[in-house]
Amino acid sequence: MKKTVMAGIGLGAAALMFAAKDPVIMTVNGVDVLKSEFEYLYHKISQQQINPQNLDEYVEMFKLYKMKVADAKAEGIDTLSSFIKETEQYRHDLAAPYLADSVYLNKLVDEAFERSKEEVEARHIMLFKSRDLSENPAIRARIDSIYGVLKAGGNFEDLAERLSQDRNSAARGGRMGYILANQYPYAFEEAAFSLSEGEVSEVVESPVGYHILKGGKRRPARGKVQAAHILKITKGKTDAEKAAAKQQIDSIYEVLKSFPMNFTEMATRLSDDRGSARQGGMLPWFGAGEMVDPFDSTAFAISDGAISTPFESDFGWHIVKRIGHRPAPGKSEMKPQLLARMTSRQDPRYKMIRDRQTETLAKKHNAQINKKSLQALRTLGSGSGMDSTSFAHARAAQFYNDELFRIGKISVPVSEFVGTIDKINQTNPAQALDLFDDNFDAFYNGRLVSAEEDALAVEVPEYRNLLKEYIDGSLLYEVSVRKVWDRAAKDTEGLHRYFEQHRDEYKWNEPHAKGYLVQAQNDSVANLIKARAAELGRDTLVNTIRKEFSRKVAIDKVLVAKGSNPMVDNIVFGGPVVTPKNANLEVYFMIDPRVITEPEEVGDVRGLVTSDYQNQFQEEWEKELRNRYPVKVYDKVLRKVK
Repeated sequence: MKKTVMAGIGLGAAALMFAAKDPVIMTVNGVDVLKSEFEYLYHKISQQQINPQNLDEYVEMFKLYKMKVADAKAEGIDTLSSFIKETEQYRHDLAAPYLADSVYLNKLVDEAFERSKEEVEARHIMLFKSRDLSENPAIRARIDSIYGVLKAGGNFEDLAERLSQDRNSAARGGRMGYILANQYPYAFEEAAFSLSEGEVSEVVESPVGYHILKGGKRRPARGKVQAAHILKITKGKTDAEKAAAKQQIDSIYEVLKSFPMNFTEMATRLSDDRGSARQGGMLPWFGAGEMVDPFDSTAFAISDGAISTPFESDFGWHIVKRIGHRPAPGKSEMKPQLLARMTSRQDPRYKMIRDRQTETLAKKHNAQINKKSLQALRTLGSGSGMDSTSFAHARAAQFYNDELFRIGKISVPVSEFVGTIDKINQTNPAQALDLFDDNFDAFYNGRLVSAEEDALAVEVPEYRNLLKEYIDGSLLYEVSVRKVWDRAAKDTEGLHRYFEQHRDEYKWNEPHAKGYLVQAQNDSVANLIKARAAELGRDTLVNTIRKEFSRKVAIDKVLVAKGSNPMVDNIVFGGPVVTPKNANLEVYFMIDPRVITEPEEVGDVRGLVTSDYQNQFQEEWEKELRNRYPVKVYDKVLRKVK
């Protein structure tokens, strides 16, 4: 029988083993919360926040967090098959670092940590592997010939520019910039960190291709920075559009010089990077090799809180504000990250680690294989292979329900394993037996790992807390979707009503132009569109015009502030005439152009209204939770939190 998600995370009787060392800090709806879990999450969120909460503030937030988890369980979210499957996979992935041979793995960790102290300038020539494996020998022969040219005195940068299939680096003579350890496949990293400056490697094979590397400069690792930015995109734009972008970024910078406190607001309104704009321009923490130059060098060069002058990258013009800096982490902080990488199935070191793992776990859990049953089952495929007939014979055999192996007190029958391989259809006996052996090894290892995962939840608080964090976090997300996000987004009538009740809260600092912006092929087409528009209702206008005039027109409903769209500025606000972005659409005009000083309907500020409406649902939900789920905090334990 398949285990439930919650099996092995230290609940029930297992939790009692920790009662003395890991006391209960609170109960939520009758469910105990251990001090270690609370402490772990408190420290984690404190490290992530620029202005960490004090303990009492966090307690209130944590109580709500646990109430929401309780509500998710009341909704039955934890019993959904999709949730169980996803959580089981995470459980396996999380356990992987703890299951590897510690001596061997620590050797790899030490190596990776020493490399993490430096940033290495990497250059390469790369040819991608083919999905058709039969083509790879020819690709390997091509990279070997390039290597031969290099050995004969060929210029690396020239060859990279002409022949490398990594086009981003090829344009720079193969230069990838500075990289960190653990960013690239192990074989690639091994070469990059082993080469001296100017030295060229032999051909290196990675999962995605073949590489020839050239060693570059080295510098001490700079750690990570967090930054916010304002972007005006120039990539793929015309010369006129690029000039306009430069003018816009300069104007923004002039404002920021006098009013730097407006950076977040201006990023939200004016940045072309809409993903970060929603966060006031904020980007995730990043280190070497994770951002293009000069974004990377600029962010690292300025001080915390400083705002850069405008600079251009491959994407466009930026202004960067540095938020914070973290030095390169120490070994204790990096070790969990390194362990996770080295034990992933995609890592080339995985098979060696798994072989050691099986032997170690078999000894720890006193696993015993019933060789008689295994051989009897194996013999079924030794004659004509393995197919539906051989599996039918297996089910009819006397040993079908016999024990195949035992892990501790758990007995696994032959029938359970047959159920996992009964789709094999291989008539070649030799290949059938290879398949059988591979599948048995994987099945046996999987059950050993499962036994160890159960043990880890009892023996290792770090593992237990990480697993609990993931499960509860997933439950919180799903219940929030149900109770707040989807509910608010789908309640059209409620959104309209909320907007009408809160109109005064949605004001603009500048007038907006509203209407339909049209770009037409020529004046004749423009006149036809104007005539057709006069006949159409506004609900069908856009789709009808697009359908009837196809490539001869571009039409969009617009609501833009002054200064946001040059075409609209020209038509509505008296701005200069501009050249349309699409050279094939030379005429532009507006249908029903109007200037409005405040939002007229919910659609004018839908994003803001939806967010505020969600907040209302959030507040109502949290009030309901406080009334529904009792919480008891043990103050004596709470005051011992470090």
